[in-house]
Amino acid sequence: MSRPKTIFSSRVRMAALAVTAALALSACNQTDEVARKANKPLSPQMVSLIGEKNMTPATPLLVRIFKEEAELEVWKQTTSGDYALLKTYPICRWSGELGPKVKMGDRQAPEGFYTISPGQMNPNSNYYLSFNLGFPNAFDKSYGRTGEFLMVHGDCSSAGCYAMTDEQISEIFSLARESFAGGQRAFQVQAYPFRMTPKNIARHRTNPNMAFWRNLKQGYDHFEVTRQEPKVNVCGRQYVFDAQPMPGARFDADGACPPYQVPSAVADAVAAKSRADDAQVAALSQTAPVAPVKTGADGGMHPVFLAEIKRKQGASEFAFSPEAPGTIPETTRPPKMDESVALSSLGVPAPGAEAAVPAAAPAQLAPRPTAAAAVPAAGAKPQAVAGDKPQAAASKPQASNSPLPKPSLVVAGRPANVAASDTLQGASEVMPTTTFTR
Repeated sequence: MSRPKTIFSSRVRMAALAVTAALALSACNQTDEVARKANKPLSPQMVSLIGEKNMTPATPLLVRIFKEEAELEVWKQTTSGDYALLKTYPICRWSGELGPKVKMGDRQAPEGFYTISPGQMNPNSNYYLSFNLGFPNAFDKSYGRTGEFLMVHGDCSSAGCYAMTDEQISEIFSLARESFAGGQRAFQVQAYPFRMTPKNIARHRTNPNMAFWRNLKQGYDHFEVTRQEPKVNVCGRQYVFDAQPMPGARFDADGACPPYQVPSAVADAVAAKSRADDAQVAALSQTAPVAPVKTGADGGMHPVFLAEIKRKQGASEFAFSPEAPGTIPETTRPPKMDESVALSSLGVPAPGAEAAVPAAAPAQLAPRPTAAAAVPAAGAKPQAVAGDKPQAAASKPQASNSPLPKPSLVVAGRPANVAASDTLQGASEVMPTTTFTR
């Protein structure tokens, strides 16, 4: 009488084993897929481009992001030690308006200076591949700003992030991986509201974020005149760049800035650029139209992607626009953009297009710094004044007292690998990445 029960129990056990085996196989395949994405080698075209620019895959990189133009730049260190532009990527989607992220849920993409370590690289992202910007940083925390898991990722969909196509983020991820493998401990991301030119400063001159943006422009100018990654600190709730505090002093994000030194060659070059830019801003402000503070568009999208979407919808005026770099998912929702502006930016004549304004003169590179100068008085603050009023906070963390780690320049590096435990290997230590799943 017990035989039917025995047969039934046996069948249940076999079914359970089959399900377990299927789940294990699925997990194995998923891990293999993660490793495949994270370890995708650089294309022959990219390797060739790197060589043409006197770089190697292993040399350090730096990223600049420009919201209004919807562009992401990857810079790499050349054999001379200076940074040079490697490639500019159109951004598929970013959300919010121009201006900093202030609080959780405001859909704002961050603006400021952020440091990306291997532990912030996520090969197991829900958005193909990603890296965490590290928001809030010391500056953001000094204003009580809140938010987390603000990324640069794939999938062309943004809720406070910078979204690329899967093909683009794959290449950017691989470039970062090779730089980590070559010895770079972390790379810098500089996120700006727009290219910090006199024309754009004049256009946005009435924006309430202008004081904050002028503080960001100081860092922009440091990079422009030196072609070196600026050392970033925070004091007096403002960014300071390439600054060395006097002996016994330290930078405190919430406290007044201590006396500090900036290499004289850098300080002089930045001051000269600032004076020239300010003169152009003053001249342009007499006639340049003022850009709206709020657009209601919920972010932006590079015109090349808008054109691709419109072309698929049968819009004939976009028939000859450039092809978008990568796959745009069917679920991608474009912002409310002025199509005439998109046409103009792609080289297609559009009625009412804004007349061209001469570009600012290129900044002169500063000589290699050898001495220090520009020592502020005790307790002095940088030139820019913070644009946002602080929010009350019970306890505010302080900025780091140590400078950013200096990456080592390696002529040839070994490729990094992602192990089955979802860790990124290839840098000086193995960093877990499973924490950042978006």
